[in-house]
Amino acid sequence: MNDLADHARRLRSLPPSCGAVRIIAVDGHAGSGKTTFTGRLASALGGAPVLHLDDLATHEELFAWTGRLRAQVLDPLSRGEAARYAPYDWTARRFGAARVLGLAPVVLMEGVGAGRAAVRPYLAELLWLEGDSERSWQRGRRRDGPALSEFWDGWTVAEERHFADDPSYPFADTVIRQVPGGYAWLDGPRATAGTSHPLTESEE
Repeated sequence: MNDLADHARRLRSLPPSCGAVRIIAVDGHAGSGKTTFTGRLASALGGAPVLHLDDLATHEELFAWTGRLRAQVLDPLSRGEAARYAPYDWTARRFGAARVLGLAPVVLMEGVGAGRAAVRPYLAELLWLEGDSERSWQRGRRRDGPALSEFWDGWTVAEERHFADDPSYPFADTVIRQVPGGYAWLDGPRATAGTSHPLTESEE
């Protein structure tokens, strides 16, 4: 049985949270594997649109992107309109041509801070990708190479400060744990009933 497909069906059955859309946030430390997991979940959802919050952040505003998110994405979706946002080019250090984020039953939003307080009222569910911060950051540094070492030095300080001031984990509905062969879905801190049942999703 494809467990990820089962979870996708459950997410589609949730009440809409932003207009007619169910926004599912995937939060966790930088380097924890959020992008890979979100891509697999999007496929299980039949190609659900994905918003990467890295596209809204900038070098100068690593976490000060909530205004852009609300104006360019959340407000249009809540009105039943497709969203248009300008993704940030991390190499050119400027915003690029606008992209369209279409209306869909489920829209995925992934990135550090996806479950922050200003965003939670628009979410149908908050998923937290489990992972120790130091280990996740080391993985991110290896991925990006020595050329971005200075950026990572600044990022880790900013991420620690962000989660200290505006934590996401205590409000997660589900915790996603990477296990051999896929992922386990566990009750998050917000779960109020039932027992966690690890369900794995095959890498296939």
